[in-house]
Amino acid sequence: MINYAIALFSLSAIIGMVMLSFVLQDKKPSRALVFAHGPLALAAIVLLFVYSSDHNPIPLESMILFLIAATGGVILVLHDFMGKVIPKWLGIAHGLIAVAGFIFLLVSGSDKSFSS
Repeated sequence: MINYAIALFSLSAIIGMVMLSFVLQDKKPSRALVFAHGPLALAAIVLLFVYSSDHNPIPLESMILFLIAATGGVILVLHDFMGKVIPKWLGIAHGLIAVAGFIFLLVSGSDKSFSS
């Protein structure tokens, strides 16, 4: 299960990098990218929480960072839907926090196999 979460986070990160490239060029990301990125990341977070309910130790740092990144993502989507300019700093911070969460997730599992 954790492998699926990692795969979904990876795919979501690729889409997120594409969207960030648009934001940094003062362009709006396409709705298709937005509607792919968010649900993929949400599904990965749900899988991570389900995995954590059955395994110990849990990747707590990763979970916290992903929830913070998700909050930033919701704020970015709200800015976009309200027609406001998407703050570049928030897009960068959102991505960096998510990458930190991903690194913590990978490191937390490096000493054991992801068998579930």
